[in-house]
Amino acid sequence: MKDSHGRVIDYLRLSLTDRCNFRCVYCMPEDGVCQMDHGEILRIEEIERLVHVAASLGIRSVRLTGGEPLVRKGVVDLVRAITDIPGIENVSMTTNGVLLPQMVDDLKAAGLSRVNISLDTLDAEQFRAITRVGRLEDTLAGIDAALKAGLSPVKVNAVTVRSLNQDFLAFAKLSLDRPLHVRFIEYMPVGNAEGEGGTGWGVVDVIPSEELIERISAEAAAAGLPALVPASRSSKPVGWGPARYFEFPGAAGTVGFISPLSRHFCGECNRLRVTADGKVRPCLFSDDEYDVRAALRAGDDAAARGVLLTALGAKPDEHHDKVGTERNMSQIGG
Repeated sequence: MKDSHGRVIDYLRLSLTDRCNFRCVYCMPEDGVCQMDHGEILRIEEIERLVHVAASLGIRSVRLTGGEPLVRKGVVDLVRAITDIPGIENVSMTTNGVLLPQMVDDLKAAGLSRVNISLDTLDAEQFRAITRVGRLEDTLAGIDAALKAGLSPVKVNAVTVRSLNQDFLAFAKLSLDRPLHVRFIEYMPVGNAEGEGGTGWGVVDVIPSEELIERISAEAAAAGLPALVPASRSSKPVGWGPARYFEFPGAAGTVGFISPLSRHFCGECNRLRVTADGKVRPCLFSDDEYDVRAALRAGDDAAARGVLLTALGAKPDEHHDKVGTERNMSQIGG
């Protein structure tokens, strides 16, 4: 399945819910967002049906997102159902990790292959400030549980925000002794970025990846660590996607950099996104949406297929440095 720019599209990101047990500053306003009614959200069986249709078009990888996907009832059964769909080669998830300790074994048994865990600081007080409600120890326990369960790879996603003054070397060092793949993601202007009800994004808070690589390397040298070097092909984690990966020589994991603004990778985009209420988005930064929920509720697979193909044809060549989207990140699914 190719879009109008010749890119192979084989990856579907599915938001299971707009609800979350965190209120991260870059994801939603402090008061949260107006939650969708239960009837607006795709039902579990509708999501499964959608993946059947998508797989028939060439989708091979599915990532479950939110909000926080683990707060969605029936998520384990959904993972099992999607894993069994012909053509689907892997099912992964992005989560804040809080519920992983009690759920990861069931998720692994159901077929979840890998997980990305969102973590933006290793300082407990700052973690509380960023998430507004979370505890650092809960997310760290989620990382431990994912590794213990044998999910591979386990990636740690850190959004980099200049005004937060995060300790990036401390993050990079997580890759030294355990097979963790730390990825630094440039702060993106998604949602009502500035003004009342906004998430506070401003261009001054964006740390270009090249600057961050230099900074981590300098701090590593000052700490007596070897410099980061490009990761070998064998070191790169499965599903490495848009990240550029580096490693400390001899480390168990890697350090990746995702640069949607300073070095965008639109030319390599391979994905479609579906929101929790069944809207297909051709691009994270685009407000264009195509309703697949109506077709699914009508039991019309041909119509659902048509919606996906229409969205495919509407994928832009790139995001053209667009600032702000009508929906916040938690409503889009990342």
